Amino acid sequence: MPLNNPKNGPVLITGCSSGVGFAAAKLFRAAGYETFATARDPAALEDLRALGCRVLALDVTDENARRAVVGVIERDHGAVGSLVNNAGYGQYGPLEEIPLDALRRQFETNVFGGFRLSQLVLPAMRSAGRGRIVNVSSVAGRVSSIGGGAYHASKFAIEALTDALRPEVEPFGIDVVNVLPGPIATRFEATLLKTIPDTGPQSPYTYFKQRLAAYMQDFLDPNGLGVMSAETVARVVVKAATAKHPRTRYSVGFIAHLGPIGRALTPDRVVDFMTRRRIPVKKD
Repeated sequence: MPLNNPKNGPVLITGCSSGVGFAAAKLFRAAGYETFATARDPAALEDLRALGCRVLALDVTDENARRAVVGVIERDHGAVGSLVNNAGYGQYGPLEEIPLDALRRQFETNVFGGFRLSQLVLPAMRSAGRGRIVNVSSVAGRVSSIGGGAYHASKFAIEALTDALRPEVEPFGIDVVNVLPGPIATRFEATLLKTIPDTGPQSPYTYFKQRLAAYMQDFLDPNGLGVMSAETVARVVVKAATAKHPRTRYSVGFIAHLGPIGRALTPDRVVDFMTRRRIPVKKD
């Protein structure tokens, strides 16, 4: 039986220190759900604790921390009712200059952390005969873009894993749903800019990285075209977790709806030309 009311189990949300995770935790708690809000630093969750959320420390890349959080919930409630895999960040920059360790960290956080949590909660969900896993992906998982290859690759991976996992667990009463937002006005931008590799003035990508940073600041400007609030996306996350008959994926915002269509209809070389016009690579 799909999760569709607070009695069907607690909600576990990752990445709640800000943005969509913070907003979603508030909404779930206001709706009466037993809400477990997590982040690497639980001190950042005091506002959610004051609202009645249970807060736990969780670095999604740490296996012991993952097991501990799931164990706490299952001891008290038998099973996680709904898992919201929201934690993530964006690794940006020219692919030639991104160290493999940085690419691994991107996948450890954005892909493997949530995937492993899904593995950990599934046995108890299966025993309960119900459950919901909501993966907060992105339109970046449907359309790749210059300067964001590492981040986009991680979101493409989430899309692939979700589409494979969903029919595997559906016979056990468990549903897996993807939420794909367009640009969101959160602190994501500030973190993103810090990830662009600083390889010195001799880098052939110096000008490119400057233009990439400026473009992403404009793209994620709260007043920019199509940029949404974290609360807008969080409302869709709650819907994805609680709808009796959820869609397989929810695209949020017109950029998320139209971007993949436009990309599919446009030849690759035309897209390459247009993106290089927006974010040029300066030639020697």
